[in-house]
Amino acid sequence: MAVTATNSILVSAFPSIDIELSNYIGGILDENKSEFESSDHVYETIGDFLHEAAGDSKDEKDIKELCSQLLKALKSDPEVKNKRKENKILSAPVCLGSLAENFENEAEELSSIWLKQRETLSCVDQRKLEKAEAKLKSKQGRRDNDKAPPVNAAILYKEATAVQATSRKETKMEQKGSNRNMDIKIENFDISFGDKTLLTGADLTLVYGRRYGMVGRNGIGKSTLLRMISSGQLKISNHLSILHVEQEVVGNDTIALDSVLECDEKRQGLIEEEKKVLHLLNNNGPSSEDSQSSGRLQEIYAELQLIESDKAPARASVILAGLGFSPEMQRKATKEFSGGWRMRIALARALFSKPDLLLLDEPTNMLDMKAIIWLENYLQTWESTILVVSHDRRFLDTVATDILHFHSQHIESYRGNYENFVKTMTEKLKHQQREYEAQQQYRAHAQEFIDKFRYNAKRASLVQSKLKMLEKLPELKPVEKESGVVLRFLNPEFLQPPVLQLDEVSFSYPSSPKLILNDVNLSANMGSRICIVGDNGSGKTTLLKLLIGDLNPIKGIRHFHRNLVIGYFTQHHVDQLDLNLSSLEFLAKRFPGKPSEEYRRQLGSFGVTGDLALQSVASLSGGQKSRVAFAAMAMLHPHFLILDEPTNHLDVETVEALGIALQNFTGGVVLVSHDEQLIEMVCQELWVCRNGSVSSISGGFSQYRKLVEDELAAQA
Repeated sequence: MAVTATNSILVSAFPSIDIELSNYIGGILDENKSEFESSDHVYETIGDFLHEAAGDSKDEKDIKELCSQLLKALKSDPEVKNKRKENKILSAPVCLGSLAENFENEAEELSSIWLKQRETLSCVDQRKLEKAEAKLKSKQGRRDNDKAPPVNAAILYKEATAVQATSRKETKMEQKGSNRNMDIKIENFDISFGDKTLLTGADLTLVYGRRYGMVGRNGIGKSTLLRMISSGQLKISNHLSILHVEQEVVGNDTIALDSVLECDEKRQGLIEEEKKVLHLLNNNGPSSEDSQSSGRLQEIYAELQLIESDKAPARASVILAGLGFSPEMQRKATKEFSGGWRMRIALARALFSKPDLLLLDEPTNMLDMKAIIWLENYLQTWESTILVVSHDRRFLDTVATDILHFHSQHIESYRGNYENFVKTMTEKLKHQQREYEAQQQYRAHAQEFIDKFRYNAKRASLVQSKLKMLEKLPELKPVEKESGVVLRFLNPEFLQPPVLQLDEVSFSYPSSPKLILNDVNLSANMGSRICIVGDNGSGKTTLLKLLIGDLNPIKGIRHFHRNLVIGYFTQHHVDQLDLNLSSLEFLAKRFPGKPSEEYRRQLGSFGVTGDLALQSVASLSGGQKSRVAFAAMAMLHPHFLILDEPTNHLDVETVEALGIALQNFTGGVVLVSHDEQLIEMVCQELWVCRNGSVSSISGGFSQYRKLVEDELAAQA
């Protein structure tokens, strides 16, 4: 009856409405008629469809009035009034005690109507509904295409969307402002990136005060998830402050220290108001408003004292110093810093602000060892919640209290640091595989018995018993193993030593007389595995550029083999990738004249396979872009690999694969890195840049880390 009544109203309001669309809307209303509490609720449910049917003939006010009429028609339906009196056959036993105990909470926590599954009691033809939906989407798509300007395919692909279930109880609490829970719980949400599904039916719980490390393969959606949270597409309580360190601070005339202080909006607002009140008192003659202004000034001073405003500059300075800013650098304008240093300023602002939820995406990428150790120590005392994406095992072991494993379009939570996560997950997968294999063996034995005695009358009862047992067995699935990551560098022809040498080399930039490097001696041959470490600004990248010949020494000599080919990797090369091209097109443009199969084979050697090689570079994750840059570098068939921070943006598995690839490479390797895992896998010599000199450390990376820790302890 309700469908007929609502259809009449719809046809009256929209004489030209498609009958299938009218039936579809009527079906939605009929299925959920007992759930509607107000006309606003009806509008939320079918408003988009009504606007589609109306076109430009009705505005929002008219549509809401129509929703009121539809609600009245639904409420007058006797089925709605008598719904609770209907008897239904239960699909499963019900414990009345538990039902009575939980009824009140469950009644308030009903899912949103958009996410609720349709009941089998629906009186609407499912095929007609699907046909109406397809027709409506087609119309909507044509209308959007007519209105929308042309969009670059790469940009369109980059758009991510999120869909999330919300309970009415939480919504009502949010509207009333009574939700003061500091924990974060996002349930049953989906995230898509272009036409790719990243998460489906996922749940995420962040307990206040815990520090979560998120791990997962490159391109799986970790950074996208952080953006969905920070942008508000995934709903979190309004009373929680969220800060996402993703982009560097824009360079301007503001000095670094003030840039950090300005992010405390309350303090900054009080200081600005103080200036205005003082200006008013100093520049206006005596007036009746003086006493009012003086009173407000005293209130401002009291509020500033309450938030310990006088201690803020010292706290900001400590944070900047920990991230590598000297007192002189803290007084420099932000526009004078490179992108990496401005990213550090953004991190300093976040640490100074102390948000309720701090989102960090690869925070160690731009930091040297000293800054990483300082950040590890600082975050261990963090009082609110942290969600950090990182590939650095040591960092995750030190900082994380929990690990979130992002895989197979789901998120699994593990208590403990990264080391504990690896152990727990390994045991869990072994146990899961054993259970699956045992069940498969049991099924095989049971099926063998059934097949053998299926037509034996004497064994009929046993056969039936076996069949019932098989039906009742839970369906276990085999372990889904993530495909391994393999990187391969082609081995070069052998070159007789000496291959690459720096002999008493010194260097300074023309803009400054200060020597960056002084009397450096370094020798590398085929098979060399040299790692260079040191503070940012100590000359590591300058040393690499001297080795490859991009810079010329002001003193000393660079020797190199006449046939030497060097492959040089730096984050700058990743940033230089043409975002409008696919990976395949990029290689073809950079190295023209080769068959397509060779470009594909080269990309495949670095894990860029299948459709991934045809996607625009703009749609790739940071780690996938790094792999494309590796593939381009390896096209030269180099004898020497000189790598500047190659692990930035790579996931843990790819860092390990890179280490194995460098172990197997028969040429020479010189790399700058702070990644302990890669250094321990690859390097046989460790060189430290400090105070213009380059010296070797015999104890390896562990000794270097201890030296840095001792230095930080002495400064504390």
